[in-house]
Amino acid sequence: MSGSVLLESSWWIPSYGLAGAALATPWATGWVKRRGPRPAAYINISLTLVALAHGALVLQQVWGHAPYIVDYPWFQVADLDLSLSLEISPITMGAVVWISGLSLLAQIYALGYLDKDWGLGRFSALMGFFEGALTGIAISDSLFLSYALLEMLTLSTYLLVGFWYAQPLVVTAARDAFLTKRVGDLLLLMGVVAVSNFSGALTFSDLRDWAATASLEPTWAALMGLALMAGPLGKCAQFPLHLWLDEAMEGPNPASIMRNSVVVACGAFVLIKLQPLLALSPITDGFLVTIGTVTAIGGSLVALAQIDIKRTFSYSTSAYLGLVFVAVGMQQPDLALELLLMHGMAKALLFTGVGSIIYTTATQNLTELGGLRSRMPATVTAFAVGSLGMVALLPLGCFWTMARLALVYSVLQPALVGVLLLVNGLTALNLMRVFGLVFQGSIQPKTRRAPEVGWLMALPMGILAVQTLLMPWLLWHWQLYPGWIPKLKLMAALLVLSGAVGAGVGGWLYWGGKRMLHLPWPEVQDLLAYDFYTGRLYQALVVQPVSALSRGLEWLDRNWVDGLVNGVSLAFLFSGETLKYTLSGRMQLYVLLILIGVVVVVTWLMRSPGLGLA
Repeated sequence: MSGSVLLESSWWIPSYGLAGAALATPWATGWVKRRGPRPAAYINISLTLVALAHGALVLQQVWGHAPYIVDYPWFQVADLDLSLSLEISPITMGAVVWISGLSLLAQIYALGYLDKDWGLGRFSALMGFFEGALTGIAISDSLFLSYALLEMLTLSTYLLVGFWYAQPLVVTAARDAFLTKRVGDLLLLMGVVAVSNFSGALTFSDLRDWAATASLEPTWAALMGLALMAGPLGKCAQFPLHLWLDEAMEGPNPASIMRNSVVVACGAFVLIKLQPLLALSPITDGFLVTIGTVTAIGGSLVALAQIDIKRTFSYSTSAYLGLVFVAVGMQQPDLALELLLMHGMAKALLFTGVGSIIYTTATQNLTELGGLRSRMPATVTAFAVGSLGMVALLPLGCFWTMARLALVYSVLQPALVGVLLLVNGLTALNLMRVFGLVFQGSIQPKTRRAPEVGWLMALPMGILAVQTLLMPWLLWHWQLYPGWIPKLKLMAALLVLSGAVGAGVGGWLYWGGKRMLHLPWPEVQDLLAYDFYTGRLYQALVVQPVSALSRGLEWLDRNWVDGLVNGVSLAFLFSGETLKYTLSGRMQLYVLLILIGVVVVVTWLMRSPGLGLA
């Protein structure tokens, strides 16, 4: 395949996932049952492998070259031009390869995790739909197309979270995830319309050029920026739209691998593309930094009190995406993108280990786990590598990214260096806590017979572990890391110290002889376990007032609006029933009545002052 054909056919890559979803429909809907659901999984794995190969070939073609824009006209009327524009560049194709590769590993992992689940065919179809939306967002250069793909992502999240729809808690989690994201999506749509009106363009490349010379009024720039950031705010589970990610952990773990690594990253990827527009208003940048700081610190604290292993890592995901929001607000999109990559790879590895634990023990409750270190060596190794990749530990990836962020913040906003140190220390503490409760200590009843997982689940863990260890070396090889400078060494030392303090406190509390399952202060434990009572505040400040307003409007509609309509209809009904008895059926009488009516009307008109005939 020639280079030009490769570039022009890049739009095929998202289509592979959508084609896999369509081809898996007979198994997903239960039309085909005789051979079980596995053929649907094999179809989607094969097409994902094709997408990975195609993306790798295009990445090789564009490596070291300027971005290549491919436009496909879709809808044009008057001055409205909705073209589906794609950006083919090393960054976008690198994201495509990353998404396709992770989707491939997650689907192989699902073959083992959902081996006895007859919903495997439906899961495979949904993963194909998921992958198509994700890869489309990665290469989209159109704000309109990105919005449409984010809506697909919301729908696929709803369906995957509600995969086991027979359980009431799962149905509630899927509904809450969908409705929470809709809040951000609605505001994002308003922002898209505003941007189109102000700039006359909807492609990211044109919007960057427009933003370089735009002169909007501060109020309009702030409102537009806040609306544009609302969509990524919900997708990335940032305060106050963060509770959905915690509830989304009710879905199958292979979907959680994708959700906590690339799904939230795609929302942040759109935010990074919008950064030139957001920078038009200092209010928007300040809002990004504030929201990101609150979510980063709050999520790290709340994670310490969770007893569900998946939920503790979901709050960690929100915390790290908060650091990404801070980086975008400080106009550091390159470092934000790098942090997305490093966090996503480590978090995907951690969730493969979490899935292995749940699969073999049939529980995700930390209070029921323990003593797995000697029984699950592959899972222990994957969990340890993922944990080390999450914190700023030399020479792993998050270390270099966070050290460079700290260096930038030390010049622009020194207080943010403290945020990085605090989040890094709390993350290390939480990882040591989980590791101690799961792998250390005495064997519990549910871990007594826990074996290591099979190769279908162990293979993705091994591949992700190797990638997590090699990625920093690759970035050094590609000369993307700067050399050592004195102040960078200082920031690196502070980060390593904060991680060491957090790990030391975690080891002292959770690796000792006494098994501490909760924080020593009950009030603090409840405050953090219930996410600072955010759910109750939602009920008191949003749900109950809206419910009361809805009931009031329903009463008004039933008793006044419907009553008025019913009253008018009854009046006509009774008047018609009354008038029918005045009719004789004689034509002469009808003509006489019409003539009398005409005479009365003409006389009244002639006597009207407005006609001057009186």
